[in-house]
Amino acid sequence: MSAQPTIAPAKAAKPELPPVKAVRRSFSSPLASILVVAVTALWTLPTVGLLVTSLRPKADVASTGWWEAFVHPDLGLENYRSVLFDNSFGTSGGLMPYLVNSVAISIPATVFPLVLAAMAAYALAWVRFRGSDALFFVIFALQIVPLQMSLIPLLRLFSGGAHLGSVTVVPALNLKDTYLPVWLTHTMFALPLAIFLLHNFIAQLPRDLMEAAVVDGASHFKIFRSIVLPLSAPALASFAIFQFLWVWNDLLVALTFAGGNPTVAPMTSRLAQLSGSNGSRWELLSAGAFLSMVVPLAVFFALQRFFVRGLLAGSVKG
Repeated sequence: MSAQPTIAPAKAAKPELPPVKAVRRSFSSPLASILVVAVTALWTLPTVGLLVTSLRPKADVASTGWWEAFVHPDLGLENYRSVLFDNSFGTSGGLMPYLVNSVAISIPATVFPLVLAAMAAYALAWVRFRGSDALFFVIFALQIVPLQMSLIPLLRLFSGGAHLGSVTVVPALNLKDTYLPVWLTHTMFALPLAIFLLHNFIAQLPRDLMEAAVVDGASHFKIFRSIVLPLSAPALASFAIFQFLWVWNDLLVALTFAGGNPTVAPMTSRLAQLSGSNGSRWELLSAGAFLSMVVPLAVFFALQRFFVRGLLAGSVKG
């Protein structure tokens, strides 16, 4: 018979902080609302200019500013067709293969750490075993390890394996020209932050609910799948936004492990290469840059209702 799952004992509750009513009142005042609208408009203005520039013809971009499009509109999608499918952007077949590579890299590099971190966070929060607190603190401390320090060791590990003298500890993985090195690197460096965020949220789930599930005979997997995952949707979506934006906009890891190989290189790598050779083609560069922004913007707006709730996970109670 399978062992009955046990739930770790509850820790002593800490006194809640008193509400800061004056601060809340000041942030909800009309003046604060006007300030937020003004900052939002200023923050959005460069994006609007980029979009308008990407829709204008080459002659208009070279002669007038983007705001002139509101006076003499002459907009079209020709720049996007050239960027995606024509060879005029410096690459065979346009940027479409690199856009597909970005999607193929970003989705698994978001899902892998999300799944692993959710299981690890549940185990650290609700499963009783010796050394769980020490393990959690070690994982938390791993967040300070810079990504740049590990790029060369990881590259040597993926290409040539690991050796201790004449003994081969890890054989050569032969991962050149594949997505796997990029997936593994992003997953490894996302796990500490993901486990920390999800642990703070999962640890605050109602203890009575967990204990009732154990009394009903539910296993840890059943509790995790049927109770923890649905209730942790805000925290999961919040981390998914962070990780997807980070991977999609990443250039350093892409250059190190994917290089300029069109079979695996993402859009960021190709746009960085083309910014010099096509520096005078502002209409094409603007279209390519805006294409790289569309997907993360869509992901953010689709999951924004979970964003603030996930960010505040573990900071307050009640």
